[in-house]
Amino acid sequence: MANNDSTITHLHLEEKLWSSAEKLRSNLDASEYRTVVLGLIFLKYISDLSADRQNYQRILTIPPLARWEYLKENTNNSDIGRIIDKAMELIELDNTTLKGVLPKNYSLMGIDRQRLGELIVLIDTIELETEENKNKDILGRIFEYFLGQFAKAEGKKGGQFYTPPSVVKLLIEMIKPRKGNVYDPCCGSGGMFILSDEFVRYSGGKANDISIFGQESNRTTWSLCKMNLAIRGIDGDIRWGDSFTNDLHTGLKADFILANPPFNVRDWKGNLLRQDVRWEYGIPPVRNANYAWIQHFIHHLSPSGIAGFILTNGSLSSTMSNEGNIRKNIVETDLVDCIVTLPDKLFYNTSIPACLWIINQRKSMNRRKEVLFIDTREFGELVDRVHKKLTEDEIQHISGTYNSWKASSGDYIDVLGYCRSVKIDQIRENKYILTPARYIGVPKTPDDPDEPFNEKMNHLVTELVEQFKESEELVDTIKENLGDLGFDL
Repeated sequence: MANNDSTITHLHLEEKLWSSAEKLRSNLDASEYRTVVLGLIFLKYISDLSADRQNYQRILTIPPLARWEYLKENTNNSDIGRIIDKAMELIELDNTTLKGVLPKNYSLMGIDRQRLGELIVLIDTIELETEENKNKDILGRIFEYFLGQFAKAEGKKGGQFYTPPSVVKLLIEMIKPRKGNVYDPCCGSGGMFILSDEFVRYSGGKANDISIFGQESNRTTWSLCKMNLAIRGIDGDIRWGDSFTNDLHTGLKADFILANPPFNVRDWKGNLLRQDVRWEYGIPPVRNANYAWIQHFIHHLSPSGIAGFILTNGSLSSTMSNEGNIRKNIVETDLVDCIVTLPDKLFYNTSIPACLWIINQRKSMNRRKEVLFIDTREFGELVDRVHKKLTEDEIQHISGTYNSWKASSGDYIDVLGYCRSVKIDQIRENKYILTPARYIGVPKTPDDPDEPFNEKMNHLVTELVEQFKESEELVDTIKENLGDLGFDL
C-alpha cells in the first residue's frame, strides 16, 4: 500500500498525545480507559464537524449542552463526569445513526474529576481549524493510533478488536477491493473497512465505489467500530450480534470479504447449528469454529467474489472432527487460490502461528486447479522486543507475487523456499494438507559449523512443537517419539 505522508508527519503528535493521556490513566484498566479517551476524541470530532459550516457532514446535530466548548467550560466542575454522560445522551437523541453507540458511563468510571478535566484540555489541543489539518484527517489518525496502542496495552484482549495494519494492508493489496460490497462478519473496530476505503481513494476511485457491511458480537467493540467509521466519514451497515447464531446479513453476497476471526473458538454454539445451510462442504466441529468461519465466508461470497482472511496454521493440516474432509471438499471445488504463512510476533493477542487464506469464486483461467503457496515466516521487522510488522516493501513483494501469479500475462516464477504454484493433483497426493512448507522446498544453505548437531536438532524440534501446540494430543505424541530418540523438551 502506498506510503501516507500525513501518517509520518503527525506521528510525533500522536505519540505525544498518547504519552500525555497515559499519565492521566490512574488506576483504570486499559480496556476501561480506552472507552474514556476514544469517546472524548469522538465527541470533539463531531463538535468540530458541526461547527464547520462548509462540511458536508453537517447533518449531525449537536445540542448546546453537548458541544465541546460547553465541556471545556466545565472542566473544573465537580460533576464533569455526569455532564459528559448527558452530552453523549443528547447527541444520540438528536442523531439516530449514533443510537446506542456512544459511551455514557463517565460518572461511574474510577477516574477523578481533575484527571477527567485534564484529559479534556489535552484533547482540546487537537485542532481541525486549518484546511491542511482537515485534509490530513488528524483526529481519524489519532483515533486509529490510540486503538493500536490500547490493543498493545491490553495484550490478548486487544486482539479481539484490532488487527495490525500491516497485515490488513497485505490482505487488501492482495484482493484489491476497488468496487462492490465489502463484508467482515467479525469486524472488530473496523480496520478492514478503514484501509479498504483508503485503498479505493489512493487507487483513484470514489467514496461510494464500495459498500460496507459488517457484524460484531461484542457490544463495546461494535461501538468502537461505529465511531471509527464515523470519524472518517465512512458509511457502513454495521450490526451488533453473533454471526453464527444470528447472522444479520443473511441475504448478502459480497464481492470482497476481509476478516480476522478469533482463532480456535470452542464455545461458538456449534451444537445448535448442525444442519445450517452454510455448511455446504461439511459440518464443522462443535468445539472449534475455524471451519465454520471458512464456510461462513464462502456462503456470503458473490459468484465472482474473493475472500482474504486470517486463521491459524493448524487450519491448513488439521484432520480432527471432519476438518480434513471439509478442507478436501473446498480444495476439490477449486476455491483455494493462495495460502500464505505469516511471520511470528505480528499479533498482540496470540503467539499461535498464523496464515492467510485467499478463497476465489472465479479463479483465473490460467490458474484453474492450481494453488499458490507463499512462505513469509522470515519476513517482518521488529517494532519492539515482542512485536513485528511487515514492511511496505514486503507487503508489495508478497502481494505482487500473488497478483503476478493470477495474471494471465504475469511474469510469475516459482522461488525455492518462498513460493510455488501447485496442481491440485499434488495436493490430493498430500492428503489435502495446505501447509506451504510441504510444497515450496527449502533453499540450500551451508551448515553453520559453530552450531552443534544437538543444538540444531533442539531448535528444529522447538519450532515443530510451536507449530502444532494448539493440538495437545499431537504435541504429546511428538514429545514421546522424540524422547525415544533422546531429545527431551
